[in-house]
Amino acid sequence: MVSTEEIKSLSSGGGNVVSADGTKIGGIGQVYLDDQTSQPEWVTTRTGLFGGAESFVPLAQANVSGDDIVVPFDKDKVKDAPRISDSDGHLSPDQEAELYRYYEMDYDQPAADAGLASGNGDGQSAEDTVGHDTSGPTTDSAMTRSEEELRVGTQDQETGRVRLRKYVETEHVTQTVPVRKERAVLEREPINESNLDEATSGPSISEEEHEVVLHEERPVAEKTAVPVERVKLDKSVDVEEHEVSEDVRKEQIQVDGDVDDARH
Repeated sequence: MVSTEEIKSLSSGGGNVVSADGTKIGGIGQVYLDDQTSQPEWVTTRTGLFGGAESFVPLAQANVSGDDIVVPFDKDKVKDAPRISDSDGHLSPDQEAELYRYYEMDYDQPAADAGLASGNGDGQSAEDTVGHDTSGPTTDSAMTRSEEELRVGTQDQETGRVRLRKYVETEHVTQTVPVRKERAVLEREPINESNLDEATSGPSISEEEHEVVLHEERPVAEKTAVPVERVKLDKSVDVEEHEVSEDVRKEQIQVDGDVDDARH
């Protein structure tokens, strides 16, 4: 059984309702006291997605460990407990009976209902606060309004690669070159006074041979590698303007009722 002193000793914020094996069930919400004994009888905790659903857990078999309340039930059991949406700070005998039946606990109908504790889990009394937080533990008289800020920057990422690659291709080249070719020419000339001596210098009748060597040029191709240009790879930077659009959430606080707006 959790005592009132133990409830008041819980630190402000961060406390949870946990199962016996240490598994978190949800944050500590409101503590309901028995109207006759003023002893803690129920604690609420939020077990739904983002803490959207509030469940009641009995404190008859619970104990306090540090900032947490340890109960003998697992999260699924607490999550499926009957929802009390119109308790308005108090549980009626019928509502309590329904919860006790769900948790398979004996229930003796009291003469008075179970109501909210005069202080919440952080030991703060009702005299120290203005109003009452219906959506969770009472903190102080103010709400904090927050909003999201959009911060835009840049992130460097690789978009591609460029390489220089040298390869060899073959091109057929044709050039014209003049070539010389010797050929034999037979010349006949009559004997006259100018060539008589040469013509009669040999024997009168004989067998002779005279030979002329002929030459000709043939085309010859020789290839030589010659540097013609240098090619290099560098980088340049172009700056462009890009618009970034995102939805940002902003909390607004609306006042219901007749109140003076005192701005600081």
